[in-house]
Parts: sequence; structure tokens; C-alpha cells
Amino acid sequence: MTDETATGPDELDDDGYRGEVELGDGERSVRVGAELRGAVEPISGSYRWYGRLAADPAVTELATSRARNLTLTTPYGSVTTTLTDVDPWGRYRVGGAGTPPFPASTTPQG
Repeated sequence: MTDETATGPDELDDDGYRGEVELGDGERSVRVGAELRGAVEPISGSYRWYGRLAADPAVTELATSRARNLTLTTPYGSVTTTLTDVDPWGRYRVGGAGTPPFPASTTPQG
């Protein structure tokens, strides 16, 4: 995943979304670039989505304030998520299970 998402147009592909998202904790919100992907887990049949947010001081502030139950919104939907492991470039990981915040086939194929 790259930081190109911070400035590029929103984009959908077969298994994800790349573009701007809004991340909020109920008191404040920030718009930030993101790259999100997902897949159906073959054994459980559940859909898992995940991604990275572009490095941004406002996201770091949310993370260091220990904000929980953040709302992540794309043009396609909203989900509850948390900020987890930060990579060496300052990008936080997000993710969840169930319906993702972008169009995707969430049922097992086959």
C-alpha cells in the first residue's frame, strides 16, 4: 500500500477501495487517504476487510488519544473500526469483519 491514496481520486477495483475516507470518534473527524481490501475467508466463510491509512498527524492524534470505536466512512458506506499497528512510515492499520465500507462480494464463491 502506498501513500498515493492521499491525493489520488477515489477508485474501486474487484476487491477494494483506494481514496479518501473520513475517520471520526464522535467528537472529531479527519479526512485521510486510505487503501482498503478484503476477502472471504475460505474456512469460516466470513468476509474480512483491512487496510492502511495514509500517514497524517490527525490520525496519529486519534491513535494516541486511545480513541476506540472509530467510524470509517467512504462514499459507499460506514463501519466501526479501530486503529491498530502503525508501520515505520506512520500509517495505521484498520480492519473489520462483515460488510465492508466499499462494494464487495461478501459471500463465498464456489
